[in-house]
Amino acid sequence: MATVIPDSREGRGSRLDHAFAGFLEARCKLDPVRRQRFLELVRELRSAQHNGHSCIRLAAQDQEIIRASGLAAADRIMPLVLEKDRLYLQRYWHYETRLARQLLALAACPAAVAVETADLDRYFPPLADATDWQREAAACTLRQGLSMITGGPGTGKTSTVVKILALLQELAPQALHIALAAPTGKAAMRLQESIGRSKAQLPCSEAVRQKIPETVTTLHRLLGARPPSPFFRHCRETPLPHDLVVVDEASMVDLALMSKLVDALKSGSRLILLGDKDQLASVESGAVLADLTAALPTHTLELKKSFRFQEAIRELAESVNLQRAEQAWQLLQSGRENVRLLTGQVIEEIVAQRSAYLGLIRQGGDFADIYRSFSAFQVLCATRQGKNGVQEVNQQVQQRLATQGLIEPEAPWYSGRPVMITQNDANLHLYNGDIGICLPDQEQGGRMMVFFQRPDGSIKKYLPARLPHCETVFAMTIHKSQGSEFEQVLIMLPERMNPVLTKELLYTAITRARKRVALVADAGIFAQTVNARVERFGGLAEKLLDVEI
Repeated sequence: MATVIPDSREGRGSRLDHAFAGFLEARCKLDPVRRQRFLELVRELRSAQHNGHSCIRLAAQDQEIIRASGLAAADRIMPLVLEKDRLYLQRYWHYETRLARQLLALAACPAAVAVETADLDRYFPPLADATDWQREAAACTLRQGLSMITGGPGTGKTSTVVKILALLQELAPQALHIALAAPTGKAAMRLQESIGRSKAQLPCSEAVRQKIPETVTTLHRLLGARPPSPFFRHCRETPLPHDLVVVDEASMVDLALMSKLVDALKSGSRLILLGDKDQLASVESGAVLADLTAALPTHTLELKKSFRFQEAIRELAESVNLQRAEQAWQLLQSGRENVRLLTGQVIEEIVAQRSAYLGLIRQGGDFADIYRSFSAFQVLCATRQGKNGVQEVNQQVQQRLATQGLIEPEAPWYSGRPVMITQNDANLHLYNGDIGICLPDQEQGGRMMVFFQRPDGSIKKYLPARLPHCETVFAMTIHKSQGSEFEQVLIMLPERMNPVLTKELLYTAITRARKRVALVADAGIFAQTVNARVERFGGLAEKLLDVEI
């Protein structure tokens, strides 16, 4: 079975990487022959980090070169750290080592709550003939300071954690201060909507219900981002005031951000991580959730029953996740309504789908309805460039919409243009992945503004010139879709095999859909994608098993 390590950001930072490697090479204590190999190793390390690895593994001969360079140490500040056979940059070694120690301390902290069986029965009525995994997750979480609740979409992670929060509030001597967070604005918005729905169904008093927050923030806002620096307002010296922090879509949280989050927890606080360990790992270094669930099984509970997926979508996702390529391909060809292969007039299919929200705009519809209609369908591409890539699809769809008179793109900012923010701007409260739609603002005489829906449901609008970098988003990459959910998705794979194509990528795309999945793909490329998997190299899981607290 093939294994592929994706290189989704090939070439990123190459000038800086070469300059950094040259800077270290000029200061190492090596002869010319070993100096050249040292230079190659530093470049390899930087390349690996761009591809999500926190370190690289070295052969014995290369380890000796690093030791002899005079630039590697763990007991004092040096650029490099050699730990066993793993080579790190000092910063990533620090993140990984500190995070392991912090998490183990959190896991060891007794946080048990005395809960009666009757209380659990009230929130999780006993099942006669099956294991109630949600009840098991609650019982596990109530007795420990660190918990991971994992499971695919629709398995009830959010409803389970809301019940846990209600139980904790009922049993606490005083109201707990709880924070709800997610890595992106879109994920925060989804969690907030789900929390609101779940709260209304709780079998508890209104007083307890009111103690459960509904406002969800991004992790960067929770920690208090201080752009353009990499530091946050909340840290070890100025911890968060919360007794409990819940993080959704934890698979998207990278090593550095998770380390900073745990560093900012006050003494005695709890941490609950929700996520799908089978999805794509974070864009940046690390696969933290996967490492945690592998190394700390007693703190992990996987929810196994999906309550939301159409059966065919669930079967397709499971077949891909288990790398059963032939079974998945046959399912796509089976003629079932909810999953299908799409051939022929692909752009026409996309234009037909996009005409719905554009029609609402022409009718002067409310932005909330326009945004909801736009968000019901999305094209997810595996790559940015090339055939079936984001750039080509966006360009073709825009041209076809203009030809049919559905949009009038005489200027870059036209009515109906959907855009995705690609650069964080904490001052404007706009973050990478936020989606807005350009519309004429009737309050300003028809002036073009870009409208965004916030996690709390409020609407914000900005002049196009004020926005951070953004791009048209009739289609987006699968990576960018993490944390989002759509009624229908159209997945487009390239015509040639690419290092980014893995079963994790395809599984993530499929599980963005609630009702229907369509796929554009060649049979051979599809099979290779399903049979390829992501591997992230790092030392976090090993450290969680052997670091002394």
